[in-house]
Amino acid sequence: MHCTPPLVRLLRDRGKRSLLAAFGLAVYGFGTYLQIQANIGLSPWNALSQGLANHTGWTFGNASILISLLVIGLDLLLREPIGLGTILDALVVGWATDFFLWTGWVPMSDSLPVQLVLMLVGLVIMFIGAYFYMKQGLSCGPRDAMLVALGKRIPRISIGLINIALLAAVLVASILMGVPPGLGTVITILGNGIIMDLVFKCLRFEPRSVEHENLFETWRAVRAAAKESGEPAQPASPS
Repeated sequence: MHCTPPLVRLLRDRGKRSLLAAFGLAVYGFGTYLQIQANIGLSPWNALSQGLANHTGWTFGNASILISLLVIGLDLLLREPIGLGTILDALVVGWATDFFLWTGWVPMSDSLPVQLVLMLVGLVIMFIGAYFYMKQGLSCGPRDAMLVALGKRIPRISIGLINIALLAAVLVASILMGVPPGLGTVITILGNGIIMDLVFKCLRFEPRSVEHENLFETWRAVRAAAKESGEPAQPASPS
């Protein structure tokens, strides 16, 4: 009976998980697109991306990618492991958001009821995407990895307070770049946790149960599988 080499099995598994993670991140990008079209204020990180885009003439997605890559650089300086998911997060969300902005499927709204619906639906869709992405266990996104790294280095301060301080700093930077906060900013800051909990509860998903794999672990798994695949097959023992 034909036996698939361990390296092939490993590459198929990581390839499948990477594709599912990329799908989830593209869904997340669609949720981000809806928030932009709501036109009532962005989350601090998205506002920073918009500010950079306004000042450089880049697309929102390219600005988001640059900020994500810079954050990955900080993660590495803080010696926080990153994974395939971290890199996918940095690239796919920006590309997907730009694609949806290019399609123009949803017009930008100036009606408050429609704006609120777009903002809330966008948040729900983002966390549905996060479910598909996080379930693959390919490591945290760039910003989450930085939050974890800061939490490790400031153990006397709760991770929640560190997150608030980080969001405040990003918000100030976005304001200085000419993107003022709005009602949507307040909704994302206060409502993210609540909506995420509701979505994950409906999907029966507990993110803390996921065991994430960083790049070092992926590389070790590839080397081990390659070594095992290169070993000659053992002859069957006589019956």
